[in-house]
Amino acid sequence: MDNKIIIPLDLEYSAAIHMAKNFDANLCRLKIGSQLFTSSGPQIVKELNSLGFDVFLDLKFHDIPNTVYEAVKSAADLGIWMVNVHASGGRAMLEASKKALEGFDQPPLLIAVTVLTSLSEDSLNEVGIKDLSEQVLRLAELTNECDLNGVVCASADVKAIKNRFGKDFIAVTPGIRPNDSKVNDQNRISTPSEAVKNGSDYLVIGRPITESENPTKALEKIIKEIL
Repeated sequence: MDNKIIIPLDLEYSAAIHMAKNFDANLCRLKIGSQLFTSSGPQIVKELNSLGFDVFLDLKFHDIPNTVYEAVKSAADLGIWMVNVHASGGRAMLEASKKALEGFDQPPLLIAVTVLTSLSEDSLNEVGIKDLSEQVLRLAELTNECDLNGVVCASADVKAIKNRFGKDFIAVTPGIRPNDSKVNDQNRISTPSEAVKNGSDYLVIGRPITESENPTKALEKIIKEIL
């Protein structure tokens, strides 16, 4: 079975390790975000790798090209499966992030964030973006031109992205909420089955799994939904 589900471990170090041990590395991948990496550093990557998990290092690098080059290179040195940058960092930064992976025998997948799924149309208007869908496609096109592997986007954006850039251009979709889950701080959400139907390659599903009474059963239920 294709391993589509990525579970964020937005926890402190010991809780993250404890949570990871609930899961089968054949059924999911794990995501390390800013909270866990800031508190635990590279050691948490090594620990999760030692448990057999593919690790998505979700630090959304967005800085001057040289800084992002060095950050992506350092991330790849950790043996991660996937890493991301912000597409809005621009062409020079995206090209630098891609160049950072030259020379690695097995480089991680490199993807770029388009528009965060927590942002609504009103939020985007406040920062001067008038058309959400147009902005997503513009950033996806820039990402594709810079030869990255794909993008992070909402489920609603996936069909248009796949139609324009092809099925091999990866779409990683956060904001996934099963029907019986709380929305929390997400705005542009979808169910797991909707995301897969739209063509999402990987689904980022956090609190509906990690905050459930039985995380293992919650994961297995979602897997059954998307089969």
